[in-house]
Amino acid sequence: MNKIKSVFQKGKAFIPFLTAGDPNLATTEELITGLAEAGADLIEIGIPFSDPIAEGPVIEAADLRALQAGTTIDEIFAMVQKVRQSCAVPLAFMTYINPIFVYGKETFFKKSAECGIDGIIVPDLPFEEKEELEPYCQKYGITLISFIAPTSANRIAAITREAEGFVYCVSSLGVTGVRQNISTDIGDLITKVKAEKEIPCAVGFGISTPEQAQAIAAVADGVIIGSAIVKIIAEYGENALEPVKAYAASIKQAISG
Repeated sequence: MNKIKSVFQKGKAFIPFLTAGDPNLATTEELITGLAEAGADLIEIGIPFSDPIAEGPVIEAADLRALQAGTTIDEIFAMVQKVRQSCAVPLAFMTYINPIFVYGKETFFKKSAECGIDGIIVPDLPFEEKEELEPYCQKYGITLISFIAPTSANRIAAITREAEGFVYCVSSLGVTGVRQNISTDIGDLITKVKAEKEIPCAVGFGISTPEQAQAIAAVADGVIIGSAIVKIIAEYGENALEPVKAYAASIKQAISG
């Protein structure tokens, strides 16, 4: 079975995100293993990029710290390969088109598969242009995860019909970041997706508290959390392991109720 699909078979999925190389790759390696121990079902690994258009200030700052630390894609591949020796949880890269093109599409996906990556999320890849990457994903067995946003309205059906693994439902307009309130009618968005195809829906952008995660999990198949975790890493740096694990465990418990 595709490893991304299997993520949703044990109940509501917790999908944390962190930026590779923030504050350094040794800490990222520790944190991925720690998140898996705390109950993560799939872990998103952000490849730092100088112009991350979907990200708010928290993740943008993490990208900058990682790049200033000299993090490279080759080093990220090597780190994931090390993680894979002890961590069986599915892993997905979150990156932008530009780093993939600059690295070389064929080589990027070949090396992603070799180091143990299961899926990829590319926020600035329009649905209409996904054939830019899809053949490489299929060749190397990597699931290309589709986005559906509140603005997707008349494209929901087309995107859903071709979606694989799960659908990443964006909870609010704008960029990533912690929000007090999730304003979108996410239940309505998920209903429209499920009317087209029986595929898991995970919701991200803005979720930070166990209460918010629990409310989202009541209507969605999974909860994606990035900025709240990256904020903890920003605060604790190389000592972030225990605070991140404690936070992750509280989210996992909230959605498993």
